[in-house]
Amino acid sequence: MGNDNFFKKYQFTIILLAIMVAITLWVFSTGRANMEGAPQLNSGLIIVLAIIGMAAGCLGGWIGTGGCSVMLPILHFWLGFPAPLAVGTTLFAVIFTAISGGYGHLVRGNLDRRAVMYLGGFGIFGVLLGSWLFTFLAVHSELLGFILGLVFLWPSIRMIKEGLAKSKLGAGKEGNSIQGSAAGLGLFGALVGTLTGIVGLGGGYALVPGLIYLFGAPVYVTMGTSLATMIPMAVVGGSIKLIQGFVVLGAALVMAGGTIVGAQIGAATIKMFKPSTLKLIFGIYFLYVAIKFIGNYLGIPVW
Repeated sequence: MGNDNFFKKYQFTIILLAIMVAITLWVFSTGRANMEGAPQLNSGLIIVLAIIGMAAGCLGGWIGTGGCSVMLPILHFWLGFPAPLAVGTTLFAVIFTAISGGYGHLVRGNLDRRAVMYLGGFGIFGVLLGSWLFTFLAVHSELLGFILGLVFLWPSIRMIKEGLAKSKLGAGKEGNSIQGSAAGLGLFGALVGTLTGIVGLGGGYALVPGLIYLFGAPVYVTMGTSLATMIPMAVVGGSIKLIQGFVVLGAALVMAGGTIVGAQIGAATIKMFKPSTLKLIFGIYFLYVAIKFIGNYLGIPVW
């Protein structure tokens, strides 16, 4: 009976993970896993990538993001992936994180379908624009790194501020819908989509605070809506990056499998941590990443 309940509860996750494993094995068996210019995947690196994916998935479960902000800087700074490949590989990996997390919130009713339609629909147009701009930035990896550093400043400052204030994101807001005009939601979605296409971050870092502070959205609905909105943007953006040749497919799939597992761990353990503590810890980490990206651009080495 216990095994039956477990399978029923995690049926979608198990099926998605099985599909991921099958695709990953096929990619490795056909020699499509590696890419020139990126570190070659060996058993040690594969294990590291899986752990990175799990950590990113846990973060997504804890604070409602896709985990890109963990995967991207680690790929670039500590594993030696060039910035354009780190961007593309990360965005492709988050497709499966968003599908897993978004589905989980859908079946629990923790999302606003109307908001998802406008945010995701207009977000796709933003992704197309951002992906076009990315082709110009890809040949200037240092400038791309500088832009990434500026983007990381926003979530780091927000999270440190809320962590020090012991703020509960969206506390006191109730309801199961997000108020806001179609034009407002569409414009916000297009802006986030453009950033997604340029910097390869799924958009949760902007969607979560934006929906809460700009549209007064309830926190649980915000988390689900954010992840569901990331699905079309990540699918379109990740697919474009794959076609453009900026995705190390083997690395992306291994991390994606890790994020699927990590997201469930995060969801199951979220009540073990104080939200303010998590925000402060990850806020400091994101600030360090931002300083490192910007420092590299300015020629100032940051360890």
